Amino acid sequence: MIEYKSMSLSNQVFEKIEYNILSGEYRIGEIISEKRLSSELGVSRTPIREALGRLSEEGLVGDSPSGTVVLGITAKDVDDFYEVKRRLETLAACRACRLMDEAGLRELEDIVEHQEFYAAKDDAEKIRDLDTNFHAAIYKYCGSRVLEKILSPLHRKIIKYRSASLKNSRDRRLESIKEHREIYEAIKERDEAKLERLMEFHIENAYKSICEFGDEQEIG
Repeated sequence: MIEYKSMSLSNQVFEKIEYNILSGEYRIGEIISEKRLSSELGVSRTPIREALGRLSEEGLVGDSPSGTVVLGITAKDVDDFYEVKRRLETLAACRACRLMDEAGLRELEDIVEHQEFYAAKDDAEKIRDLDTNFHAAIYKYCGSRVLEKILSPLHRKIIKYRSASLKNSRDRRLESIKEHREIYEAIKERDEAKLERLMEFHIENAYKSICEFGDEQEIG
């Protein structure tokens, strides 16, 4: 069911269906009719129809003889996403290194400290959510709406695979947090050359881990 928030109902419905697709609750090839979604989410068909239109534009659903079908994220998509991340996320981080103010540095440090706290509790879900926040902070402070608009949804779309990677490997959880700590320190020191190396290393390690621990039917 939808929990009513300050954002429009249409946006809430879109976010809920998108999350269900990206998290794997709605699997690739599954038919999701307006009637079914309306019943599950407790809303009329109008916001459902609007959400499905947006999801179709994003390539997450498509038309089939049986109705709206989930297309989801494929192994090729993940490869492409990480190719974009390799090229653009390092750029965003270097720009954030120049532009991030004291408030931004405190925000980034706070995220890393919370990840370290939840690592001690072995809470993979919290660590994953904070991973999203860490990267979102870098995008926010990079000073480019274009880069943020490209990278934020891309990072969100691989949530299923990031979850699998962090859930199945405690070593990767700890490595990822250590990498975040080092990235934060490089930004604090305004050391772009070091930051660039650290970001490239972090992105490549994340990709390798996703390939190892992702859904074996979709990542290989």
